[in-house]
Amino acid sequence: MGLLRRLDAWARATFPAVSTALLMMLAAAPVGLPSAVPAVALACVFFWSVFRPAAMAPPVCFGIGLLQDLLGFAPLGIGILTLLVVHGTALRVRRFLARQSFLAVWLVFAGLAAGAALLGFMLQAALNWRLPPPALGMVQLALSVGFYPAIAALLTRLHKAMRRAETLG
Repeated sequence: MGLLRRLDAWARATFPAVSTALLMMLAAAPVGLPSAVPAVALACVFFWSVFRPAAMAPPVCFGIGLLQDLLGFAPLGIGILTLLVVHGTALRVRRFLARQSFLAVWLVFAGLAAGAALLGFMLQAALNWRLPPPALGMVQLALSVGFYPAIAALLTRLHKAMRRAETLG
């Protein structure tokens, strides 16, 4: 295989992780609103875990979770564990979800986002030894569910372009 083909294959293999990290950094821009970093990370990890699981391996999820914790100034480990749980759950149901309509996938994502918000809330309480305000978890859930359609639309286009390139090459 030639150098250009290897570079192309490498670029397609790393694209989900790199695009997720870039979207997270864009979401971390200070705009005076609640941080959208966890919502973007959750949506991207879920999408790529369902539709391109080889490119969203557990070590990649770990790195994305670490980046989420660092960008959000959260205790290290909350984002990591949450994204690994979402990744594992998405892998379990991916064969079912890959054949479903967008609405069904979105509803499953909403359920996972609720579970992730609850897990994050419990981990935050355990690590800080006090209950955080429940509104923070609700805002993160609303942002995750609300951002998913736009993120999924963008990532679907990119995923289809990568599949076309793979079938031509």
